[in-house]
Amino acid sequence: MKVAYYSPLPPSHSGIADYSALLLPALRKHVDVVVAEQGKRPPAADVALYHVGNDPDAHGWIVDALRERPGVVVLHEYVLHHLIAGITIGRGNGRAYLEAMERELGVAGRLLGLGVLDNLLPLLWETQPERFPLAGTVLDNARGLIVHSHYVGERARAAGYDSPLWRIPHPAWPMRDVVPAPDVSGAPLVGCFGYLNMNKRIPELLEAFASFRRERPDARLLLAGGVGERFDIERRLERLGLTDGVQRLDYVPEERLWSLMAACDVLVNLRYPTMGETSGSVIRALSLGKALVVSDVGWFAELPDDVVLKVPVDEFEVQTLTVALGFGAEHAGALGGAARAYVGREHALDRVAADYAAALETAAGAGAVDDAVLYRIAEAAAEVGIDDAAALARAARESGIVT
Repeated sequence: MKVAYYSPLPPSHSGIADYSALLLPALRKHVDVVVAEQGKRPPAADVALYHVGNDPDAHGWIVDALRERPGVVVLHEYVLHHLIAGITIGRGNGRAYLEAMERELGVAGRLLGLGVLDNLLPLLWETQPERFPLAGTVLDNARGLIVHSHYVGERARAAGYDSPLWRIPHPAWPMRDVVPAPDVSGAPLVGCFGYLNMNKRIPELLEAFASFRRERPDARLLLAGGVGERFDIERRLERLGLTDGVQRLDYVPEERLWSLMAACDVLVNLRYPTMGETSGSVIRALSLGKALVVSDVGWFAELPDDVVLKVPVDEFEVQTLTVALGFGAEHAGALGGAARAYVGREHALDRVAADYAAALETAAGAGAVDDAVLYRIAEAAAEVGIDDAAALARAARESGIVT
C-alpha cells in the first residue's frame, strides 16, 4: 500500500512538523510513504493522509489538497477557525467564510460572519474561536478521521461526522539519555515551554509562582517560547516582583528544548479554553519522567490522575496551582516514575505507527470496495441502456451505498 503524506515538516516551527518528523520513519516500517510537497504535483497513492492543524500558513495548502482528493484526516485540534479564516478571508474569499459560518450555526452564523466582514464585530478567531470551531469544512472531506483524544472524537461525531474514526495516541519520542542544561537552575526549577499567551494561562501561572516563591525564595521559573501579540509579559513580571525569579527564552531548537526540560524539577502546561489540541510538550515531559501540572480540560483531563497533577479552571485556579507546584516539587520522583510507565505503555511510537498503518489499510480497502461496487453498478446500468456513469456515482454516494 502506498500512502501520500501531507504535513508540515522541519524546519517549520510547527508542533505538527515535529510530530511528523517523529512518526514518518516508524510508519515507513509498515507502509510505503510518499511525502507530498507544497506546490508540486500530488503523488500517486492508494490513500492520502492529511495532517490538519489551525495554522493557515502551515496547513492551508493541505486543506486545498484534501478538497481535491478526500482522504484520511489527522485532526490535531478541533477548533480550526483561524485556519478557515486564513484560507477564505485571507485569500479574498469572504463568501466561503460566510458559508463555513452558516454550516456551523445556520443563518445566525452567517450574520455573525457578515458582522466580521463589515468590521462591525471583532475577529472571532481572535476573541472566541472555541465557540465557532468551523471544523465542518474539513470533516466534510474526511473519508476517515484520526484523533488523539475522546474529546475531539466526541465533538466530531456531535457535528455529524459519521465516517470511520480511529483514536490513536500522540506518539512519544523514544527515550535516550538527556543531559540537563547547565545554564539554568532553581530550587526547585519550574518550566513552562511553548507559545506564551493568555490561553496558556501564563497570567495565572505567574501569580501562582509569585505566591509559591514567597515560601520557596530559591525557586525559579523558566519560560521558553514565543510570546503572543499584545501580551506584555515583562510588565507582568515587574508588577509581581518576579524580574529576578523568571528566566525568559525565545524559541529553542529540539536538542536544546530536551536539555532545558530535563533540567526542570516541575513542568507546567496549562490550557484554557482548549481548542481540542494535544501537546507535544506534555508527551516530552512524561517521557522525561517529570512532575507535570496541567489544566483539567480536554485531552489533558484524559491523562491518568496518578500521572499528572490537574488544576481545575475555576475561581480557585491560582491557589490550586500554587499548591500543585509545591506538591510536584516534593513528590517529583513518584510522579515521574508513573509518567514514564504510562507513556511507555500508551504512547509507544511503534504501537502508534502500527495503529496508523491499520487505519490507512482499512481506509484504502474501503476505497477499493467502493470502486468495485461502482463498477458493478455501471456495468449493470450499461446492460439496460443507462450510460450516465457520473450521475450513477453521485446517486450511489447520496444513498450511502458507497462513501
